[in-house]
Amino acid sequence: MLYGLLDLPWWGYVLVALALTHVTIVSVTLFLHRAQAHRALEMHPALAHFFRFWLWLTTGMITREWVAVHRKHHAKCETAEDPHSPHHKGIGTVLWQGAELYGEETARAETVEHYGHGAPDDWLERHLYTPYNLAGVALMLLLDLALFGVYGIIIWAVQMIWIPFWAAGVINGLGHWWGYRNYETTDGSTNLGPLGILIGGEEMHNNHHAFPGSAKFSLKRWEFDIGWMYLSIFRAAGLVRIKKLAPKPVFDPSKDRVDLETARAVVVGRLHLMAQFARLVMLPVLHDELDKADASCRRLLKRGRRVLVREESRMDARAQNRLMQALQHNETLQTVYEYRVRLQALWARSQGTEKFLAALQEWCAQAEASGIQALQDFARAVRGYSLAPRPVAVG
Repeated sequence: MLYGLLDLPWWGYVLVALALTHVTIVSVTLFLHRAQAHRALEMHPALAHFFRFWLWLTTGMITREWVAVHRKHHAKCETAEDPHSPHHKGIGTVLWQGAELYGEETARAETVEHYGHGAPDDWLERHLYTPYNLAGVALMLLLDLALFGVYGIIIWAVQMIWIPFWAAGVINGLGHWWGYRNYETTDGSTNLGPLGILIGGEEMHNNHHAFPGSAKFSLKRWEFDIGWMYLSIFRAAGLVRIKKLAPKPVFDPSKDRVDLETARAVVVGRLHLMAQFARLVMLPVLHDELDKADASCRRLLKRGRRVLVREESRMDARAQNRLMQALQHNETLQTVYEYRVRLQALWARSQGTEKFLAALQEWCAQAEASGIQALQDFARAVRGYSLAPRPVAVG
C-alpha cells in the first residue's frame, strides 16, 4: 500500500522527518550528553525515560556505551587514544565513518567499564534497552510504515542516518577541524555556526570543551543554544534541575588589589581571562605595531596574527615559524606575548593558593610597570576580577 494511516502532501512528509529527527537530536544533547555524560543537570524520571525510550526507537544506542565513548573523548582529546579525533584519524574518516569509529570503541570492554559509570542500570536497561537495543529501530520501522506507508521507509532511513552523520560525523569531525574559537583550549574544538535546529546546540563545541560541565553551551551574546532553550522550558515546568553552568567572572571596579578572591576568579575563569588578554592586549598592540611598521615587517606581523593568540600546544612547525618571525621583528609584541605565556603558566606551575596569589600579584605588578598601555590597563583590570554567584542547583 502506498499510503499509511496518514496521507500527507510531499512537504508534510519532509516536515515529519525533520520533526522526528529533531526530537532525536534533542534527546542526544539533553539526555545523553548534558545529563548523563557530564551530570550538568538532573531530569524528572518521566522526562528522562521518554528520552531513553525515544533513543531506543531511533538510534539503538546504549546509554552506558555512549557516555563511555564521550567521556573518553574528553579524557584523551586529540591524542592517539581519542575515539574520534580528526587530527589523528583524518577528517574524512571521522566525517563519513564516525558511526564505525563509535562502534569500534564500544566494542572495547575496558572503555565501557572505565568511563561508563553512573549510567542507568534499572530493570528496563538490563532486560530491554541493552540486550535488545536493535529491536527499537525495528519497531520504529514498523510504526513509520503503518503511519506513512512506503514513504515511511524513507523517513525511517533519514532517522537512522541522522545521528551517525550529524553527531558522529559533523560534530566529532568538523567540530574539531573548522570553525571559530572563543577559547584557546588545548584541543582543536571549534564552534560551527548556526546549525542549532539540526544539531541541538552541539555546534558550539569549543564552548563545550572550554566548560564541559556546563548545561548551557552558548556563552557569547550572539550565540543561541536551542538545547538550552528546551532546558529553560523544562526547568520552568519543574522537569529539570540545572546543577552546573560555566563560571562567569565579573569586574568589580571597587577592588584595588589582587587578593584571594581575585586568584580564585582567575583560576576558575582562566579561559575567559586568556580570551580577554588576546582581545584587549595582543590584538590592540598588534594593530598599533602594524601602523608603525614598514612594508616588510608589516607583512610578517600580518602573517603571525592568528598564531599570536593560539594555544602553543596546538602549533605545528609552520605556525611556530610564523610566530618566531613576527616576534623577532617587534620587541613590544614579543614583550606582551611573553606576558601572555607567563600568565598562562601561572596555574600550571604555582602549587597552592598562597603561592598562586603571590605569583599573580608579581605578574600584575610587573605588567603595570611594563610601559605598554594595553598591558598596564589589563593588569589593573585584573584587580577587579571576582566570580559571579555560582549558578548551582537552579530549578
